[in-house]
Amino acid sequence: MISTRQLRYFVEIADSGSFSAAAERLFVAQSALSRQIKALESQLQTPLFERTARQPRLTAAGEAFYPRARNLLSELLKASDLAKQVGHGQLGTLRLSHSSTVPMSGALLQGISTWLERCAGVSVDIVKLSSETQLEEIAEGRLDVGLLRLPVLRQREGVRVVPLYTEPLVLAVPADHPLARSSAAIEWAQLMDEAFISIPHPQRGGLSYLSAELCMRAGFFPKAARVMSRKTTQLQLIQAGFGIALLPKSMQDIAPPSVHFLPLADPDCHSTVALACAQAPNALVEQFCQTLHECL
Repeated sequence: MISTRQLRYFVEIADSGSFSAAAERLFVAQSALSRQIKALESQLQTPLFERTARQPRLTAAGEAFYPRARNLLSELLKASDLAKQVGHGQLGTLRLSHSSTVPMSGALLQGISTWLERCAGVSVDIVKLSSETQLEEIAEGRLDVGLLRLPVLRQREGVRVVPLYTEPLVLAVPADHPLARSSAAIEWAQLMDEAFISIPHPQRGGLSYLSAELCMRAGFFPKAARVMSRKTTQLQLIQAGFGIALLPKSMQDIAPPSVHFLPLADPDCHSTVALACAQAPNALVEQFCQTLHECL
């Protein structure tokens, strides 16, 4: 079988015009160079050079072989560079998903931008999925990174979930709600009779689960509104006056102006965003995760 060394030696001799010059440029002995070319000619069953007293000249077979041999070496170099870039996380597309309550805004977007600046050959494909679906997609290899709200009730084998950042929860109310005029932080007792547009699902964690847990600590379970949602549409439901919700502060970045956000008097009302990926991520995912941790 023809080796890349033989191709490289052949092209170098053709380019430099002599065996001795090629040997110097390749840092090999001229005798070793000659042996490799003879072995190549033996495999091809035809001479590639006419050995003359002055300098070797390509035979007709050598002339035909030269451009293809040169292209093969060029393509091999490109393939090697491509493999290195992909292997080192410098090339490829990252499949990223986020929960509806993890808006793509602020410091999170800045972290993604920083990673893209560091790795010019990469791109990001973003979709919105529930926390449970994100974990499933990562476990099945259809998603690289997920951004979700803790707590996660069901873990997936082979998926790593680590806290990324924590932010305060605030109360979201419609503009015409009596609490919207409050100048003081909201106490739990003021919410006992309010309708919440999101209550927990028995088999799902995330923000609605955390909100209910906080309410129960205060001595009541959140009363369900007549229209509910666990998605970004809850902002529209609040705006329409169907109820209120505890939301992370970052949701203000995407909320309509008619939704008012009020601080809570309880200092322990915080929500944590976690990053999910495979237990043994590739270099592309590993670099992205490291960048987000640095920026957030």
